[in-house]
Amino acid sequence: MSSSFVYGLVLGFCRAILNVFFREIRSRGSYHIPRTGPIIIAAAPHHNQFLDVILASEVWNQSRRHVGFLVATSSMRQRFIGTIGRLLGAIPVERAQDLAKAGKGAIYLDDEDPTLVHGIATNFTAQLGPKMQILLPKSALSAVAQVTEVLSDNEARIKTVFTIGDGADGTKKVKDQYAKVKQAGKQGLDYKIIPHVDQHKMYENVYDRLEEGGAIGIFPEGGSHDRTDLLPLKSGIAIMALGAMASDPNLKVKIIPAGLSYFHPHRFRSRMVIEFGRAMDVPQDLVDQFKAGGKGKFVASAKLLEIIYDGLKTVTVRAPDYETLQLIQASRRLYKTPGQHLTLGQVVQLNRRFIEGYLHFQDEPRIQALKRRVTDYDRQLRSLGLRDHQVEGATRVAWKSLALLIYRTGLLLAWTIFALPGVILNGPIFIVASYMSRKKAKEALAKSVVKVAARDVIGTWKVLVFLALAPILYTVYALIGTYIAYRVGAETRWIIATPFITWTVVPIIGYWALKFGEAGMDVFKSLPPLVLAVLPGRHQRLEKLKQTRADLSNEISSVIDEFGPKLYGKDFDQHRIVPPSAGPPPGQAPGLGRQKSGTVGVDAQGDLLIHPMTWLDERIFGWNQSARDSSSTSRETSRATSPAQSDDEDDHEGNVVVERGDWDDVLGTLHAHEKRRGSRSYAQR
Repeated sequence: MSSSFVYGLVLGFCRAILNVFFREIRSRGSYHIPRTGPIIIAAAPHHNQFLDVILASEVWNQSRRHVGFLVATSSMRQRFIGTIGRLLGAIPVERAQDLAKAGKGAIYLDDEDPTLVHGIATNFTAQLGPKMQILLPKSALSAVAQVTEVLSDNEARIKTVFTIGDGADGTKKVKDQYAKVKQAGKQGLDYKIIPHVDQHKMYENVYDRLEEGGAIGIFPEGGSHDRTDLLPLKSGIAIMALGAMASDPNLKVKIIPAGLSYFHPHRFRSRMVIEFGRAMDVPQDLVDQFKAGGKGKFVASAKLLEIIYDGLKTVTVRAPDYETLQLIQASRRLYKTPGQHLTLGQVVQLNRRFIEGYLHFQDEPRIQALKRRVTDYDRQLRSLGLRDHQVEGATRVAWKSLALLIYRTGLLLAWTIFALPGVILNGPIFIVASYMSRKKAKEALAKSVVKVAARDVIGTWKVLVFLALAPILYTVYALIGTYIAYRVGAETRWIIATPFITWTVVPIIGYWALKFGEAGMDVFKSLPPLVLAVLPGRHQRLEKLKQTRADLSNEISSVIDEFGPKLYGKDFDQHRIVPPSAGPPPGQAPGLGRQKSGTVGVDAQGDLLIHPMTWLDERIFGWNQSARDSSSTSRETSRATSPAQSDDEDDHEGNVVVERGDWDDVLGTLHAHEKRRGSRSYAQR
């Protein structure tokens, strides 16, 4: 078997599993991926852990390129993940934090010199050494510092000061925490020791892959998280790009920013969009500066990180907090895009524009007033149990609303009956996956200082539990079926065939339970506005809410008309419509794989399940306008209570990068690499 065949086969297996978890996966801008030459794909945000294999799948589908991601050695040691990683050409990275060990005794900082660490009952000479790091507990914000010198068993010198989060000075926080534990009767702070890890082997693997014209993937934020903004980028990606080009003057590495936008990443049957940005060249002057050595290495890497960060900003949706993100998404739903029918990718792009505009003008009185009105409208929706897309069509002729309510209730019952066998058969997996994912999320949250609710862990563990339990559960069903066949006296051939039949039929039942259950949930979500429409006294409130929505929609359009030109210039009116994913430049072939297209949520179940709902809704009950006008624009405006429509846009660890400060490792690796290639050495530099 060829390596390409194996690679495609493994990706196909992973994608089949992930297509069960995700309801919809779309990509934009894949034509930006060069078909040949060394590339580094920088992906962010890292909102899911092992589920980001989707990125490798999209690159393969669109360009037939193998992407070897950097994966933690601790993950590669796991049997299943390690096997998949090796087959996909992953590059193992030993993370120092995975090797952290508890230090003996307790420590505190010197009152006069924040770089001097004192120990109580410690054994620094045996446990610490240069380049090792001291990690404080989460109560001290997981502050960390690098050791430069061990003075005695009870004293050590750190490089600068203890830093927290994005590298901020944590001296005050550490001393405040020390004061608290001292009041509680403890003499000092607990700590862990992080050893120094030699990354020569990893850098060699990266440089070899790039020299061969290959592709590597990296998440430059480091570990996964569930924040609404990007974390500070680690320096590893800059070291790789600059180091590879410094070791081979003929090598031209390109960096491709890839933005991953998840809608409810922790939920089963969520959606995601992958957007690839323009390929970025590594400036030659930064390569020369890096080769010069000294402080130039740091400056060059810092500048390249800024370029990469700017590139990631063009393909990601970033908000300072969840409150802002929810406000932006609510406002975007209220905005009527002029004469446009948005795809899922365009929704992501529009979110990005809204955030940019809001952050720029958020202190304007008109913006603040609009914010209060949108927030109040969103609160009214929640109190009524409605979704925004259901408001416009929530009041119709009473008999039609009642008839449609009865029809959809019957349809919901039918879908429930069809889904019930699969739900029962796969129930143990759902229960265990829910329990394990929440348990692992709590553990991850306790260890992390960057996670908000550890939602990035939940989705990963749901998939892993499914992969582990499904074969076991289906085997148990096969044994039970075989035993029953034997007990009822079936023919030998049927007894032998029973396990194979069971292994074939049970997954099919599970798949159709998934599709029927999903259709049923869509119908269930469409019932609240119908119930409200037929209840006495609710008509007036719904009409008022509908008018509020119309007023807000007009106000948002007016605000955009006023502030848009101030942000985007005089030609704003010509470019206000969000463009779809553009095709490749002239002369460049499009991606090999077919990209999905279409509307958000429309026909998500396929014609088989949607047809009975849309046909009766449109042609008998007249609920949707698309029966009278089949244009895409009318369908967009008529989605008010369509059961196929949902507000999945509402919300939206194996992959790692190299930690900062590996400069000596890099120079040593480049030296060995140059020597092995027969080129002149860098040693004198």
